[in-house]
Amino acid sequence: MTDWLDNALIILLVFAVYAVLHSLMASLRAKALAEQWFGINTRRWYRLGFVVIVTITFLPVLGFTVLLPAKTLYIIPVPWVIGTILLQILAVMGVLIVVGQTGASRFLGFDQLSEPAERAHPPDFVAYGWYAHVRHPLYLFGLVILWLMPLMTTNILALNLGVTAYFLVGSIFEENKLLHEFGDVYHRYRQTVPRLIPRLKRQQ
Repeated sequence: MTDWLDNALIILLVFAVYAVLHSLMASLRAKALAEQWFGINTRRWYRLGFVVIVTITFLPVLGFTVLLPAKTLYIIPVPWVIGTILLQILAVMGVLIVVGQTGASRFLGFDQLSEPAERAHPPDFVAYGWYAHVRHPLYLFGLVILWLMPLMTTNILALNLGVTAYFLVGSIFEENKLLHEFGDVYHRYRQTVPRLIPRLKRQQ
């Protein structure tokens, strides 16, 4: 087995560990256990702690992807690379817009720190803006950014495949959690709005 293939498998393994950690921490069960172990005030800091931990633990994944030797698969040439970079920029802007829709401060966990723990509640259900076209716009924009990379190596490909699989599987678990939180409202929303790929023509 060649070194570059070994390295790609290492990246997939490291990302799989990260994905499992991320999923466990995001689960309702983990939040309930944290509240049971550390008290009701956990509701105030759990989201911020989650963001900090998943950010820090993603650094090794990036480190392996960048530092391990890899085989170059392709480099998008000029002028096509200009178009792909512009699409990536638009996707980044889309991420910022979507985070703004749900509230950036709440998304990061800062709002919850100032709320009384007894009144803590799930984020408000959002079904406008990009959420009116696709149920997981952050995943959609993330995939655009990943797959339009101007340089594709075996390491980047391994990471992209891992992230894509995680988005597809993770969206299922995330929707189960949202069904628990919002009930029939989310059930009706899920029936009318596609998961990842927006429809070209809206339903009448």
